[in-house]
Amino acid sequence: MIPTRHYAGERVVVMGLGKSGLSAAESLRASGADVRVWDDHPAQLAKVITNGFTAFDGTRPDFSGIRALVWSPGVPHTFPKPHPIAERARAANVSLSCDVDLLLESQPNAEVVGITGTNGKSTTTELIANLFRCAGRKVAVGGNLGTPALHLEPLGLGGTYVLELSSYQLELVPHLSCATAVLLNISPDHLDRHGGMEGYIAAKRRIFESQRSPRTAIISIDDDISATLCTELIADGVHNVIPISGRQSISGGVYVEKGLLIDSTSSQPITLMDLKTAPTLSGIHNWQNAAAATAVALSHGITTDVIVSGICKFPGLKHRQELVATVGNTVFINDSKATNVVAAEKALLCYENIYWIAGGRAKDSSIDSLNPVFPRIRQAFLVGESAAKFTDHLEDHVPYTLYEDLKAAVKAAGQAALSDKNPATVLLSPACASFDMFENFEKRGDCFRNEVLSLWPPEKVQS
Repeated sequence: MIPTRHYAGERVVVMGLGKSGLSAAESLRASGADVRVWDDHPAQLAKVITNGFTAFDGTRPDFSGIRALVWSPGVPHTFPKPHPIAERARAANVSLSCDVDLLLESQPNAEVVGITGTNGKSTTTELIANLFRCAGRKVAVGGNLGTPALHLEPLGLGGTYVLELSSYQLELVPHLSCATAVLLNISPDHLDRHGGMEGYIAAKRRIFESQRSPRTAIISIDDDISATLCTELIADGVHNVIPISGRQSISGGVYVEKGLLIDSTSSQPITLMDLKTAPTLSGIHNWQNAAAATAVALSHGITTDVIVSGICKFPGLKHRQELVATVGNTVFINDSKATNVVAAEKALLCYENIYWIAGGRAKDSSIDSLNPVFPRIRQAFLVGESAAKFTDHLEDHVPYTLYEDLKAAVKAAGQAALSDKNPATVLLSPACASFDMFENFEKRGDCFRNEVLSLWPPEKVQS
């Protein structure tokens, strides 16, 4: 656990007692702060109080004598409706921060690589960390991914924190100071939390604010919004900008062309490897992730042979085009992390003859953008709140059936694929959030995986 000694003797309120909030409360208490806690869910608050914490009165918030308010990023504070505790704090000139901000305050000598984007953050974050480990660097991985920031190891001078940063977190990090900042892409997501697209873009752009030297900004040019930001940062002359692309050649950056990973940061482009030989990084979206990770590694002096080795050895992540099983000539792929249409499209482009399991709580108003990939889909198996809505778009294009739950859809999709004489893919890539049926996308992916393995003893399982 990372100590937060600069708050010793100070009264601090922690709002929201999920993983990140609880880790912040524990770190602050262990460091001598007078910690008061609150959660809008009485059961969660009561559970934490039994562990010796003192409750803050969130029904009548009084910020007299309060040094700081540590806010859990998952709790809305401004949009779609201002939270009353956040409003009272701002009126009392008490700023909101989150556990990532406490980490940055507590470890000023460590270097920070921050990664954001609508899609691909987790894969890129883990891939960067893998390259650093292969190079023998001292590294810790966290933020929006896995381990809460304050449960990471204190690294100090010579260490590097590789942090996945969501738009929610970026709004709550006043001490943000990434030496290297990565923006993978921007497409509509979480718009209710940011008051619209303009607010969402502003949150993502924050990753480039107050950067430390050498102020390396690694930005994809594969979508119009990110490309515009890249042009603006080059023009400001403050940042060391390295453009990246997963699909087109660029000068002065890192890109992938026809699967070849190419470094053009020097005068002469150098082909590093064929990414089609990297089994866990299939598809243009993963090529973009590989280009970003390579750009980070190169900017940190990691040699190309280590980069190539690290990419080839990268194990991939669960719930992100995860190979669950191969049964006969059918593969079962868990892409539960595809919680929006853009992410699902990227997975659908990687396979042919797809038995597609989709649906949940829709984030997007339409799936019309998937029309070009409909020929790849043999049949759709729809679940969740969005199922009926999806049928309007699939009608006359893709055969579909609605199912009561994911287990039934998995069974039906698997049986249909296994009866196909041609090689087939059963793909869970929902294009929707999971909250109508599951606690999170991980639980949804686990349900898919468990059902597949219980129904069909696989010839090959990737664990």
